[in-house]
Amino acid sequence: MAQPTTGLFPLRKAVHRPVPDGCRGARVREVSPVPGDILRATWYPAPTSRRDRLVPGALLLSWAPGSSGGMDVTARLGPNNLEVTLATWPGLHDDWSTTVHPTVYEVLGLHSGLRFATDALDLARTVATRA
Repeated sequence: MAQPTTGLFPLRKAVHRPVPDGCRGARVREVSPVPGDILRATWYPAPTSRRDRLVPGALLLSWAPGSSGGMDVTARLGPNNLEVTLATWPGLHDDWSTTVHPTVYEVLGLHSGLRFATDALDLARTVATRA
């Protein structure tokens, strides 16, 4: 299989084929707030060691042909120093990016809010200890 392009691309252009060789999946970079609208992603390279985890806040979609003829899709999030599976969608057909869009949008928004709150609490603790 040819090497994938390295730039930002609309996910719906890639959903009909398996993830390219040498890639672990597509890292979602932009999500429209409009349900079913476009997701933009970049290819995420396959890990070379066990330390190659997603960076905090990264959401990775991976997919492979399923037994039903559709694609089995998995979403993973890198919250801090670990990686968690958020959801799996077995046997999605056609442009499945519209199916996963609401989950991706909500999770990235929630993670962003939690990160902001955590940073605010850390700042408040720092200020309180200096006072």
